[in-house]
Amino acid sequence: MARSYFLALVGGLGLVALLSLGIWQLQRLDWKEGVLATITARINETPIALPDAPTPKEDAYRAVTLTGALMPEELHVYWVTSDQGPGYRVISPFVTDQGRRVLLDRGFVTAKAKLDSRSVGAAAVTGNLLWPDEVDSLTPAPDSVGNIWYARDVEAMAAKLGTQPVLIVARDVNMAHAVNSITPLPVSTQNIPNNHLQYAITWFLLALVWAAMTGLFLLRSRKGASAQQLKS
Repeated sequence: MARSYFLALVGGLGLVALLSLGIWQLQRLDWKEGVLATITARINETPIALPDAPTPKEDAYRAVTLTGALMPEELHVYWVTSDQGPGYRVISPFVTDQGRRVLLDRGFVTAKAKLDSRSVGAAAVTGNLLWPDEVDSLTPAPDSVGNIWYARDVEAMAAKLGTQPVLIVARDVNMAHAVNSITPLPVSTQNIPNNHLQYAITWFLLALVWAAMTGLFLLRSRKGASAQQLKS
């Protein structure tokens, strides 16, 4: 009998823990959906002039518009797209009409177009402010000889190109004479993970299996105890 009580206690505690984890993931799902909705709304809102001192907390994903001139310097960030395969994001300085020098993510070029000449000069840009979280301890250092970066490191790129540490990801770039156009890769929520529903289902399935196993063990324990009583 004591063994049955112990199994029931362990089984009950384990079931509560697994169900709690599943419920927590559902709460996280609700939170993440709210975050994604907020980001989507900010991405698609009417563009405003570039703020004087944008910050990640206040201005991440904010839609902006600016006019000025694209500079010829480029940094190439290794990137892979589903439709065009491997290539590079092109990051260039952009000097606004007010004289501010910022970073512009112009978009994607294929690997074979890496060294092609591209349009520079007067341009009107619509895009979104972004502070990418792409650098970690496993990110390789940039290849300065080949001009290949492996993440959009805003601070390091700004230092390299002599700009403010402000990155605008282009949605649309209008120029009088566009040569060797670049495919824009606008900011979206597509690559922001939201796997909480799958995690919740996993925890609830584990809870179901745990409950079934606990019930089976209790049933076998009771049968064993009854058989022992009959023998005695």
